Amino acid sequence: MIQLLIMIFCSVPFCSCFSGLQFVVAIHSTRNFRKHLRVVGSRRVKVQTFVDRRAKSFSRSWSDPTPVKPESIHDSRDSGELQTSSGTLDEGLDEDADWEEEREMEKAACEGEDFIPPKIMLISSKVPKAEYVPNIIRRDDPSIIPILYDHEHATFDDILEEIEKKLSAYRKGCRIWNMLIFCQGGPGHLYLLKNKVATFAKVEKEEDMVQFWRRLGRLMSNLNPEPNLIHIMGCYVLGSANGEKLIQTLKRLMRPSSVEFKSPLELSAQGKEMIEMYFDFRLYRLWKSRQHSKLLDYDDLL
Repeated sequence: MIQLLIMIFCSVPFCSCFSGLQFVVAIHSTRNFRKHLRVVGSRRVKVQTFVDRRAKSFSRSWSDPTPVKPESIHDSRDSGELQTSSGTLDEGLDEDADWEEEREMEKAACEGEDFIPPKIMLISSKVPKAEYVPNIIRRDDPSIIPILYDHEHATFDDILEEIEKKLSAYRKGCRIWNMLIFCQGGPGHLYLLKNKVATFAKVEKEEDMVQFWRRLGRLMSNLNPEPNLIHIMGCYVLGSANGEKLIQTLKRLMRPSSVEFKSPLELSAQGKEMIEMYFDFRLYRLWKSRQHSKLLDYDDLL
């Protein structure tokens, strides 16, 4: 882009409308645009951090209790417990009403015999050769929607916004019936984003991670007669007792949606079934055999 601007600048008279000052401004604009593209993830994180900090400060200024005398502490605590239990009950009723309303909206949006429930495929760029994964999905199943995200710079909000956009483009108002999360990790943990490792001990302590799973739960189908299915691939998260605890925590966070998690070994019968649900099995095996190679090309996949 910059080279093109230089050629244009050199080929026209100095007195033309493209002055030297405009030329310098154009070059700086191009550089700033590229810079913005590279750091869009980190810029968003900073903005959200400021907004969250301001919101917390505002709410704290209204919610901090006034000093009380020592003898009134127990009365104050009892009153707070009553208010908390009452608020929880009201929130539960509101959630039930919202769930029914959302179910009816989804039902209206998904009417028709031609509707095929969508399958979201979430692919972390941290997976080796992840950029080729969209080329090996099943080509006979238009309901598979691949989403490749930047492990280094993306935020949970980025991922959720992209899922919502893809679902709306597929069928406005539809929700997820099946999902594949293809990321790195290991027994008992998922490495979803940079510096964001989901374990049963940490997942409920980080607010952005809590909100991610809760909002993802709201994107799962309310019509599916079976529990919505989330496959986890790229790591054997269920390979330890802590993995089971993590999955139970995620299922609780995603309520009232009914969700089942599966993370089978790829070489098992269940693993083959999972692969065939989303991928062309022949192309997947070819991709897998070359996943860590720097010498072989991927022309066969394209």
